[in-house]
Amino acid sequence: MENEAVNDDLNFDNRIQLDGLRDAVESIKSELRKVIIGQDNFVELLIVALLADGHVLIEGVPGIAKTVTAKLFAKVLKTEFSRIQFTPDLMPSDVLGTSVLNMKTSEFEFKKGPIFSNIVLIDEINRAPAKTQAALFETMEERQASIDGTTYKFENPFMVLATQNPIEQEGTYALPEAQLDRFIFKIKVDYPSLEDEVKIIASHHERKGAAPQSSINAILDTKSLEDYKNKTQSILVEEKIIKYIAEIVSKTRNHPHLYLGGSPRASIAILNTAKAFAAINGRDFVIPEDVKKALNPVLNHRVILTPEREMEGMTTENVIEMIVQSVEVPR
Repeated sequence: MENEAVNDDLNFDNRIQLDGLRDAVESIKSELRKVIIGQDNFVELLIVALLADGHVLIEGVPGIAKTVTAKLFAKVLKTEFSRIQFTPDLMPSDVLGTSVLNMKTSEFEFKKGPIFSNIVLIDEINRAPAKTQAALFETMEERQASIDGTTYKFENPFMVLATQNPIEQEGTYALPEAQLDRFIFKIKVDYPSLEDEVKIIASHHERKGAAPQSSINAILDTKSLEDYKNKTQSILVEEKIIKYIAEIVSKTRNHPHLYLGGSPRASIAILNTAKAFAAINGRDFVIPEDVKKALNPVLNHRVILTPEREMEGMTTENVIEMIVQSVEVPR
């Protein structure tokens, strides 16, 4: 209850001025609500991942606005956007780019591929073969691409939003654990409620055929975004919160229901995410509730259930909740 009171009462003096960031986040949310209905948690997680400088894997069945939300999210940012449709015949050069002979100079020139953008939407990431998946490793982790002996740096911001369909497995390639670990979040998008679906249908009817993005305005420019990201990194984290994160992640490594636990990269992702949750709530310090909010999206693709528990219908979310209940909350 004390922590809830902290969230409600923001009349304390912050070391870091967060009013602009909080207003920008609210503006982004309200702008996207013009089209995206009933996905507030999804949108908030995208904003948090952006502030935490991470990439996002979006999982859900077709037709629930995964791609539309990602496209509109890119539109509210005054940044470059590109989309890549992954297919089984896609080659690494189709993503990264290739060297082309310039007939005038008789020299090879590098033509950048669609990955050289700010917000990159990769549709159905699990449809491309391992060679193309591997081409993303360096770009996602190092924010650069090494081609023909030359390293090309990416401009900030750089964020990959990748979608995958969990139902249809024919013609897909499972993402390796090393690649899944590069995504700060895996967001599972569910069907809307009946009430939200009525609003979705009514909203579509009222647009009378107009494209969804036509009603969305750009809110945040690159300079402001970088400023907000820097402020997010400066959020205060007490030692007891750091220990709380470490204890939770450590317990995933020796839990009887888990075959694979979280890595230190998972711990850092929880830390960065908790800072972002604090920032968008107007606080310049992290509380345990920020950490708890971060756990499911950060860990659900990094931990693996034992085969026995999976057959019983248990989920990674169930085990994460068990672990949270077993770790003492810092006061």
